[in-house]
Amino acid sequence: MNLLSRITIHGLHHHHTLPSLSPPHSLSFPQRPNLSLSKPKFKPNNFRVSSLGEASSHYTNNLKKIYSDNEVKVDGETYDKTLRLVECSMFAALGGLAYVLSSSLAIENYFGCFFALPIVFSSMRWGLAAGRKTMVATAILLLVLAGPIKALTYLLMYGLLGLTMGSLWRSKASWGLSVGLSAMARALGSSAYVVMLSFLIRENLFGLITINLHAILSYILTSFGIFTIPSMTTIYIIFGTLVFINCSCFVFLLHLLYSVFFTRLGMKESLSLPGWLEKAI
Repeated sequence: MNLLSRITIHGLHHHHTLPSLSPPHSLSFPQRPNLSLSKPKFKPNNFRVSSLGEASSHYTNNLKKIYSDNEVKVDGETYDKTLRLVECSMFAALGGLAYVLSSSLAIENYFGCFFALPIVFSSMRWGLAAGRKTMVATAILLLVLAGPIKALTYLLMYGLLGLTMGSLWRSKASWGLSVGLSAMARALGSSAYVVMLSFLIRENLFGLITINLHAILSYILTSFGIFTIPSMTTIYIIFGTLVFINCSCFVFLLHLLYSVFFTRLGMKESLSLPGWLEKAI
């Protein structure tokens, strides 16, 4: 009885002394800082789709205006300058290469009538300045490709002739004036060419020409029974006259050939042709 009561009392004593383990209803942990990695939302004020459309249309109108202004400039003076530069360069390259190939193949005498054509064409289309640029560009090209002698030969024999003839045709001068002045330019160029050759070969070619001409004229006069010795002034006059006649015939043939060529290209209105040639063409 005493033992049972002791056990009961001891159990009750332990039951009251044990701590109570109630469920943790009010258990709280320290809060972690909120580290949000999401991008901030941009909320523009008073943003409308219509405003974007208005800005886009305004920008498009500005671009159209700029492009239209550029088109006007391209169609005007800038376009003409560019076209003139391209044509002068093209004609200079064509004339220079044709002259180099003809000289290399020894067929210069057969195609000599075409060497002045690019300069004449440029002068007629764009004026005297364009013809001069074409002549200078061709001479520079020949200087690089064939040397200074070929360049000077081209300038003296064909460059001056083409520039004179093109400027006269540009101003619509008559054929009589054009043939006369072009023949003089050709004669001066030929004389300068003879002087250049005399300097290169160290020989007076004018002296040789006048001596031979004096001998031929004396022989002709003697055959007719005229025993007189012509003076050197007479020899010079005869020599200059023969050179001018030769150049006039060559220039006249160039006028005929170039007239037909430009007429076939549709440039008949830019030419001042004589009546008989206009009817024939």
